[in-house]
Amino acid sequence: MTVRQDQLKNGFRIVSEHMPGLQSAAIGIWVTAGARNERIEQNGIAHFLEHMAFKGTKRRSALQIAEAIEDVGGYINAYTSREVTAYYARVLKDDVALAMDVIGDIVLNPIFDPREIEVERGVILQEIGQAYDTPDDVIFDWLQEQSYHDQPLGRTILGPTERVSAFSREDLSGFVAEHYGPEQMILSAAGAVDHVALMKTAEEMFGHLQPRQGLIPETARFTGGEARQEKDLEQAHFALALESPGYRDDAIYTAQIYSTALGGGMSSRLFQEVRETRGLCYTIFAQTGAYADTGTTTIYAGTSADQIGELATITIDEMKRAAEDMSAEEVARARAQMKAGMLMGLESPSNRAERLARLVQIWGNVPSLEDTVAKINAVSTEDVRLFAENMAIQAPAALALYGPVTDAPTLAQLQERRAA
Repeated sequence: MTVRQDQLKNGFRIVSEHMPGLQSAAIGIWVTAGARNERIEQNGIAHFLEHMAFKGTKRRSALQIAEAIEDVGGYINAYTSREVTAYYARVLKDDVALAMDVIGDIVLNPIFDPREIEVERGVILQEIGQAYDTPDDVIFDWLQEQSYHDQPLGRTILGPTERVSAFSREDLSGFVAEHYGPEQMILSAAGAVDHVALMKTAEEMFGHLQPRQGLIPETARFTGGEARQEKDLEQAHFALALESPGYRDDAIYTAQIYSTALGGGMSSRLFQEVRETRGLCYTIFAQTGAYADTGTTTIYAGTSADQIGELATITIDEMKRAAEDMSAEEVARARAQMKAGMLMGLESPSNRAERLARLVQIWGNVPSLEDTVAKINAVSTEDVRLFAENMAIQAPAALALYGPVTDAPTLAQLQERRAA
């Protein structure tokens, strides 16, 4: 499998990987405009725009967009994250040109019908309401807000109801004008694809776009803080975030191996100690997420009101113990889990196309899998212990609590235990 990458004169980028033996392909446009690219008065508009892309273009109605792909047995979808908005499809190899035509149409030619805006506004407001009814969704929004307080990166992707309720057709068009330039777009495809054909189609569809100066997102600053809301729920929800490396820092591999060993599976320390030995919860995990310039290692658990204090203090104790006695066997197991998860995921053309786009967005190129695996293999037990020490004692922290959390420790109390 060979990755090929090109760029049109106007800055539009194309990256693809042919996967021999496949009869299907994943193809999409990734736009480097997500929630962190919004001004405060725009919060939620990137996600709103993603919804509106499927509500009609100059050439197709909403139904015709869906039928064009589903008539050939494919599927089409989109998502908004804090750093990108993606529009993508999965089709059989003979329908790649059709998928490209539909995706290009919804990105370039949305009509923003006022009636459809109102319909979709209602859908998004329902989505926001549903998120607030899902504790293990809303708590991560609060944790993000505390981690990056008063910054675009700390705001919710869906946006607040008052903003979503007020967005106009002009607001949507204005965001497109600001952020949907050719330099902000990446065409990524994997599977049964022909790079030369993709280049030709990209030139025909996007080559006429004029370059424009994209707005550079505000550099992230991990602030830390605490959000706590008492509510009559069955469980007390606990989420702790610690500042970690971003994607452009090679220490990201150490961070990911650390979080896997700490709470990434059934054999991890937190799962074994908190759930299996003490029976304090059903769900507990640790994970490391990253952005271009920052990242967070997050620990989440749900437990009963009378056990939240014990769970929180044991979590801190396990973090400190990891700095002292993380074994070579644990590191090797976490390293193997990380490599296997990555390589197994890349057997899917959809995952591979997303990875290609993300790497081009972050680095401007696609490092080889061999280089990535070598960096994972280079992480030593000592590296993980030193990282664990920083996580346990020094790294800035944020805390979010939701449910019957009256007896839960405060962030200040957890900081004292970290320093003890």
